[in-house]
Amino acid sequence: MRLGISRCLLGEPVRFDGGHKRDHFLVDVLGQHVEWIPVCPEVEAGFGTPRESMRLVDDVAEPRLMAVRSHHDHTDRMRRYAKQRLRDLQSLNLSGYVFKKDPPSCGTQRVRVYARDGNLLGTGKGLFADAFQHTFPLTPIEEEGRLQDQSLRENFIERVFGYHRWQVLTARLTRGRLVAFHTAHKYLLLAHSPRHYRELGRLVTDVKQYSVRELARTYGQRFMEALAVKTTIRKHVNVLQHLAGHFKDALSPAVRDELHAVLGDYQKGFVPLSVPVTLIRHYVRVLDVPYLKDQVYLAPHPKELMSRNHV
Repeated sequence: MRLGISRCLLGEPVRFDGGHKRDHFLVDVLGQHVEWIPVCPEVEAGFGTPRESMRLVDDVAEPRLMAVRSHHDHTDRMRRYAKQRLRDLQSLNLSGYVFKKDPPSCGTQRVRVYARDGNLLGTGKGLFADAFQHTFPLTPIEEEGRLQDQSLRENFIERVFGYHRWQVLTARLTRGRLVAFHTAHKYLLLAHSPRHYRELGRLVTDVKQYSVRELARTYGQRFMEALAVKTTIRKHVNVLQHLAGHFKDALSPAVRDELHAVLGDYQKGFVPLSVPVTLIRHYVRVLDVPYLKDQVYLAPHPKELMSRNHV
């Protein structure tokens, strides 16, 4: 699974001052499960290291990229580079991208835009990051700074692995495979967005009314929209109760009480999500519940990432 990443986050000394911003989680944890495709727009566009600092100017909606001291306008040069680099990245089928926050090339949001006299006009997006989002609208992206937030990190990881599974499916998409994909993701969708869960359910019910191409476009867009919606404890509890309902009659009263107590502890914030999920996975395996064995919700990504220890 390939993910794009700002090269400085891998520890490469490519920042304007010759430094780097190596990120431990991205390099040493997530890096064990993905192949990083490093990109530094400013170096690869030929600005060198170290280099004069640059910033966005003139217009929040359509900013220019300008050197701070010399006032050289590098906008056209960056746009030409971005067009060619994004064409190259299309062949790599990226499943996600982690950008460095704030740079005028890579920041995905809240990048400061200035007037020529130095006054702050507002905030926008870095030129390369903006072009990437327009070229790959479904691809999950995030800034490394936001990944320090555990809930945002969990959401990004789920989106990345979900999008990768969707990419694998679309390479050999049929109506039958789409139905199987949706069935396996039902509870994951419900944990994120009950509205999208219902919409996608109706789409799959009427699967014969659409061409495979239409299904790929419509389902893929709504699937990724759903995963972008943040989960909550309340939504997780709802899903966990649905899962437990599939086998609760097979449990003794004492075991049912234990499961109910664990769900209550999670709802009150006493234990992380990994505790009730692990218990339910145990009963699914012991009781051999076929429908739940393939539910992605129970294992949406490698356990070594330990994201669910924090939500």
